[in-house]
Amino acid sequence: MTQTRTHPAGPKGSSRPGRARGPGLVDGARWPGLADPGASALRAAVARVLFTAASGRLPLRIRLADGRVLGTPSPETIVPEMVIRRPGAFFRRLGAGGLIGFGESYMAGDWDSTDLTGVLAVFAAHVGELVPPGLQRLRRLGVRRHPASDDPTPDGARQNIHRHYDLSNDLFALFLDETMTYSSALFQAGPDGAPVAADQLLAEAQRRKVDALLDLAAVGRGTRLLEIGTGWGELAIRAGQRGARVLTVTISPEQRALAARRVAEAGLAGQVRVELRDYRELDGQFDAICSAEMIEAVGERYWPAYFRLLDRVLAPGGRAALQAITMAHDRMLATRHTYTWIQKYIFPGGLIPSVTAIEEAVAGTRDLRVAGRTDFGAHYAETLRIWRERFTARAAEVRALGFDEVFIAMWTFYLSYAEAGFRAGYLDVCQLTLGKNS
Repeated sequence: MTQTRTHPAGPKGSSRPGRARGPGLVDGARWPGLADPGASALRAAVARVLFTAASGRLPLRIRLADGRVLGTPSPETIVPEMVIRRPGAFFRRLGAGGLIGFGESYMAGDWDSTDLTGVLAVFAAHVGELVPPGLQRLRRLGVRRHPASDDPTPDGARQNIHRHYDLSNDLFALFLDETMTYSSALFQAGPDGAPVAADQLLAEAQRRKVDALLDLAAVGRGTRLLEIGTGWGELAIRAGQRGARVLTVTISPEQRALAARRVAEAGLAGQVRVELRDYRELDGQFDAICSAEMIEAVGERYWPAYFRLLDRVLAPGGRAALQAITMAHDRMLATRHTYTWIQKYIFPGGLIPSVTAIEEAVAGTRDLRVAGRTDFGAHYAETLRIWRERFTARAAEVRALGFDEVFIAMWTFYLSYAEAGFRAGYLDVCQLTLGKNS
């Protein structure tokens, strides 16, 4: 049993799987600032006016505790429904923290939904319409900035990764499949082109994704492969089974320990090295590089250095295969300095790049070039749906690991939030092939 935590090491759907949360039930020691909704009466009143106005433009039913309904859908219209149980606390949190307060109000139990992903998908699809254009300009003046402590410097990156990936290997094992792969799967496509996704197909789809990355990087017998971001070792193991000699690096002690054990159990300890090392510490030459959804943790100001590193350690004629979550370039530019709920509670220091931003960083290297790209965002939505359903079904086991109701609500919100982003098209995921001139 690995060490567990009763709260995230972060800052001091379906229906919610946790038990009741609310006034007096949120542990202020574990969740500093969450027990008190905060905000002045004036800010809460402004938030109520803006939220009420926005709700009238959304295909959403918002029901208040006293039975009143916000929004325009008629009773017979089928739309996701959001139930605000404690309007006073909800609007105070919204007034104090904006979208961060919106997520915190779910964590605290101020609102709920039997279709959380559906509600969040509506907000994601209409995010540009929630605040009137004139007020958006004023909003930028008071937007929260990223804490300096979250900057992914070598020390900051280790702390950021620790706060998420070192929570507990046992926690991740509850909702991931047997491959322990924590990135988008690649399902087979049906006749209509949509991914054919089911719980029992997830491990197969994860292996398909890993094999696709290895194929893009031309990994075979004798290949000297570098993997940046080990995860729990599946890609390194499958590369070793192909006959490659692998160095895989991570800055998560928990992941490193389990990945090394899995490598040894696969009989590949002499072929695959799992090291606790920052990508900035790498040297040597490799025929191929693979990295799955690690660039999101690099940080915008470090992207140029990251790709220069790839250029430096990739041998002439070599290939790199990256899997990256992406967003539209204009959205990235508009939000890159905004401190978000996901950064505060789930992925501190992270920033999702655009494909354009990646291409610009690659263009700044001497010899790297983008040689190919495949997008498959619908597959991530299905991957997240399966993870969410598994997490929800095993909430009792999450509690048994020592995590409380607010944590369960937080992770339910996170998995639904991410799934909604892909379903609404706000987010995408791609596999990129980078070539290096000989």
